[in-house]
Amino acid sequence: MSIQTDLVARSGNQCELCKSTAPLKEYEVAPARNSGAEGYVLICEVCENQIENQEAINPTHWRILSDSMWSETTAVQVLAWRMLNRLQAEPWARDLLEMLYLDEETKAWAAAGAVVFTEEKVIHKDSNGALLEAGDTVVLIQDLKVKGAGLTAKRGTAVRRISLVADNAEHIEGKIDGQQIVILTKYVKKSNK
Repeated sequence: MSIQTDLVARSGNQCELCKSTAPLKEYEVAPARNSGAEGYVLICEVCENQIENQEAINPTHWRILSDSMWSETTAVQVLAWRMLNRLQAEPWARDLLEMLYLDEETKAWAAAGAVVFTEEKVIHKDSNGALLEAGDTVVLIQDLKVKGAGLTAKRGTAVRRISLVADNAEHIEGKIDGQQIVILTKYVKKSNK
């Protein structure tokens, strides 16, 4: 039997990650541990494109890992672990990663082939861990003395239409009393208004 035939039989002719029946292909989970189907998964083009291309990742698509990470197939578990690691900015992905148990040998396989992207996106989070985006409104959680401006920003002050400092996850910018200032993210919480 060929690897493709073994994979089709094992997967029921579905993507082993997202269960799609779209055109499927064998995908080697590098570094291959052994020859045969155990080192491969059967996946669709959507999953393959997102695994191979960081820019193409759609976090919503990968919520399917909540099912596929429990697969009895080790290669599927390895890919699930790798994708959850790449999606750690998503709270649901961190939760799934904490639940996923891999024995030491499987975890070493997963880590050995994990793709590391050098251009990590800077993620800004408030004091509660909520994701901040440009244009959000935040509220100060304590009084802050603004250096060089001679003013104290009071706790509870809303800062609207914030902008993110691109190279520092701990800094945002916003206007308080008409003055543009830099604020540490640990002193703000995201407002739902």
